[in-house]
Amino acid sequence: MTNRPLFHFLAAMLAAGVPLLHAQDASLDKLPALDAKLTGYAYPFEVNALPLTEQGQALTMAYMDVKPGDAANGKTVLLLHGKNFSGSYWERTAKDLSSRGFRVVIPDQIGFGKSSKPTDLQYSFQMLAAQTKALLDHLKIEKAEVVGHSMGGMVATRFALMFPAATDKLVLVNPIGLEDWKRKVPYQGIDAATAAEMKKGPQDVKDYMRTVYFDGKWKEEYDDLLAIQAGWLKGPDKAAMARVTAMTSDMVMTQPVLYEFPDLKVPTLLIIGERDRTAIGKNLVPKEVAATLGQYQELGKAAAAAIPGAKLVALPGIGHAPQVEAYDDYLKALLDFIK
Repeated sequence: MTNRPLFHFLAAMLAAGVPLLHAQDASLDKLPALDAKLTGYAYPFEVNALPLTEQGQALTMAYMDVKPGDAANGKTVLLLHGKNFSGSYWERTAKDLSSRGFRVVIPDQIGFGKSSKPTDLQYSFQMLAAQTKALLDHLKIEKAEVVGHSMGGMVATRFALMFPAATDKLVLVNPIGLEDWKRKVPYQGIDAATAAEMKKGPQDVKDYMRTVYFDGKWKEEYDDLLAIQAGWLKGPDKAAMARVTAMTSDMVMTQPVLYEFPDLKVPTLLIIGERDRTAIGKNLVPKEVAATLGQYQELGKAAAAAIPGAKLVALPGIGHAPQVEAYDDYLKALLDFIK
């Protein structure tokens, strides 16, 4: 006899574009397990450490400082990573910028990459922006071209709002937070979110990235984006990383920056892959609501209209990571704006 409730559930999952359970991709077995500090995981450039004290805790911010090539132009580019990423994925961008005379600074935010992962800290974009400014002060950099991707776009926006004098130009590459998800998504507490993260495995991360970022397709060059997240899920610090992920997701959900877009006072460029469908909490709402979230072909235009004088470079058919999917178009837009 057919199990009708199960049949209807599976049909609904397929209709919503949610991947069903299947055998794990063999390539995931080759990814190493990683601890919270990414010990043994090689970054493309030398990694330095900035000691910080935050909320009574001694923390360390990891960062890379890539010197300019022979024809230094006196400018610094600050590259801010997204939530599911770390500073390491900026390698190609950093090399191209350095070869064109830019100094490139790439921090791992607290809670990410090789930086400290406190599980009892109040995370906020103001905190991350202030710590990033402390890094620039430490390096004696007075002003930078600030580039943020995904969650890094929210950090970059907050940085530009708090420190306009230190922000020469602002570039937002498929930033999240272009819509206020908490208006449609029910609140999920940190404990519940931690429990949900603990249930995930490497295949879940790959399925998410493939579906949301890359339109259901996967290429070998995307594997580098997967390595850290999958490694943590296989590693000894999975529980701690699940907690940190839940806390930083809570920060994203409860601390929108889009209402302050009109307050930005610096030249701003948005590079938007219009096929992107990223939206935190999409799995917590009915499919008809989920279908309204993460519509970047409209969100990019709305953000550009809200930011005074902003320029929009739209990339049709490109998803959440233009610097991976459409590198040449992305780099041209970036260089045309900051050079």
